[in-house]
Amino acid sequence: MIGRIIKNISNEYTVVSDNNEITTLKPRGKFRYLDENIKVGDFVEYNENMILRVLERKNTFLRPFISNVDYVIIITSLKRPDINYELLDKFLINVEMENVTPIIVITKMDLGSSDEIKSLYENMKYYEKYYHVFYSNYEGLVMKDSFLSLMSDKIGVVSGQTGAGKSHLLNTLREDLKLKTQDISDALGRGKHTTRHTELLRIENFYIADTPGFSSLDLSYIKSTNLKECFPEFVEVLNKCKYNECTHTHEPNCIVKERYEKGLILKSRYDNYLKFYEALKNQERTYRK
Repeated sequence: MIGRIIKNISNEYTVVSDNNEITTLKPRGKFRYLDENIKVGDFVEYNENMILRVLERKNTFLRPFISNVDYVIIITSLKRPDINYELLDKFLINVEMENVTPIIVITKMDLGSSDEIKSLYENMKYYEKYYHVFYSNYEGLVMKDSFLSLMSDKIGVVSGQTGAGKSHLLNTLREDLKLKTQDISDALGRGKHTTRHTELLRIENFYIADTPGFSSLDLSYIKSTNLKECFPEFVEVLNKCKYNECTHTHEPNCIVKERYEKGLILKSRYDNYLKFYEALKNQERTYRK
């Protein structure tokens, strides 16, 4: 039989078959000696007693520990915690590096002032050129039908800033989930982790993985020369600069810098690129020493 792993707790794996039969199994002993463990999202061959083998994956993540993902749903809040464009861009870069399509969901829209909401929409108009962007308030997703259509028959991973309302959003998409939510710390301006394990949750005709939240991302595994490939607005003018290896930082006749100076590239996006690039270059210089 062939099925998909939808949950793992203490080496016990929940498998769902094509006809939605659910079984909880342990893997056969040989998995103890393999370098790669079974992941949530894996398609596996199994019998009534155990999981026999893992089928080929189309992609795989280490954090969260999951495979065969179609979308990463990056959730960030307008308020409490306040939206952080540097953090958002870090999430987007990590998703781009995995060649998975990101979806941005801005939560807690009802908590913002009119000026804050106006500023957000102005910035998001830019992001909408390159990414799917949705908005959410206490009642749930705006344009929910469009989101459900996009997710049809897919697997999405929910990720994003701690305390941004991931569990609340999932509860509004499927009311019977009753996932635990937690208040934001006034002192820290962020929430505590409420998700303890990775699990695929069935919502209508697709799955979403609720994963443990985290509030910072490491870009150190990316080469500085590859960073530009994670910015779609840079990729769309690929090979149009004077120099083939243009870093879009200091070179003359750089089409990216020209577009930025004309206001065609969002200031925070280009500023974040420069910040990330310099950090990676410094890291590489330190490593060479």
